[in-house]
Amino acid sequence: MDVPLSVWLITIAGILALLVFDFYSHVRTPHVPHIKESAFWSAFYVGLAILFGVGILVFGGGQAGGEYFAGWLTEKALSVDNLFVFLIIMSSFAVPKEYQQKVLLVGVAIALVARGVFIALGVTIIENFSWVFYLFGALLFWLAWSQAKGGGHDETEGDSKLIRALRRVIPTTDDYHGDKLTARVDGKRLFTPMLLVMVAIGLTDVLFALDSIPAIFGLTQDAFIVFTANAFSLLGLRQLYFLIAGLLERLIYLGQGLAVILAFIGVKLVFHAMHVNELPFINGGEHIEWAPEIPIWFSLSFIALTIAVATVASLVVSKKRQERGLTPTGQPKEPVEADAK
Repeated sequence: MDVPLSVWLITIAGILALLVFDFYSHVRTPHVPHIKESAFWSAFYVGLAILFGVGILVFGGGQAGGEYFAGWLTEKALSVDNLFVFLIIMSSFAVPKEYQQKVLLVGVAIALVARGVFIALGVTIIENFSWVFYLFGALLFWLAWSQAKGGGHDETEGDSKLIRALRRVIPTTDDYHGDKLTARVDGKRLFTPMLLVMVAIGLTDVLFALDSIPAIFGLTQDAFIVFTANAFSLLGLRQLYFLIAGLLERLIYLGQGLAVILAFIGVKLVFHAMHVNELPFINGGEHIEWAPEIPIWFSLSFIALTIAVATVASLVVSKKRQERGLTPTGQPKEPVEADAK
């Protein structure tokens, strides 16, 4: 899709304006958003993403529109999965709920920058080295395997080691001082735990970019669609966090659903790599004509159906387990100790 520079600039300016609006209207004054507020703004950003996709459909055609919606759905599902890690980080650092909004908004901003960099690098590499599709396909198969075996939320281990190292070299207060990054204690200027939280969020955002960019490049190589699908999947993530925080532990099959999606996109990438093959040791460097190109309508339908099945199955099974006195993952609930008389 041939997108004029002016459209690029207007789109980026609009996304930045939404972030600034989000900060000044919701985050600047610390508070815990209630369900009604979170639901309204989550619906607003989902509606905005769909409206933008309709615009691509009208002005870019059915192929471009389908690629956008397939990419946006995939990135949105991956973003929800990432909320598990954000929840772990917030709990580990005991971040007061009224300050969590600021951490999440900073995380969204870092994610946009990180993904923008990776998208630019990815487009440049793909344009010059078609064999990278084989590499992306292999990476997606590995990510799918990690998700399927339940390894999708282990990213915080690397972060925790770095955070412990940072605590040893960075003078940090024991307590939070509002949402400030620094505070003066006994005449000394020290960093607060809020800085470490943002470092942890930033690191996970970079890791998430490494996961998500190959996935969406398996659906489209259009830089504008890749960028906007990522941007609109991240906008509203803060509100979604507060809206479904209580439901996250019930999405027990989301990892498996994502594994199926990533594996499917991996297959799609490998087929595409075979179709445009230039590697001399594969088919003599010639294109493999029998390799099918999976149409975008099939990809979009497959992704939407997989997300729906994983979500419904998760909610149904976790509810049945809770009725039997088990946790959503099937483990016995820890008995609540009676108050001492």
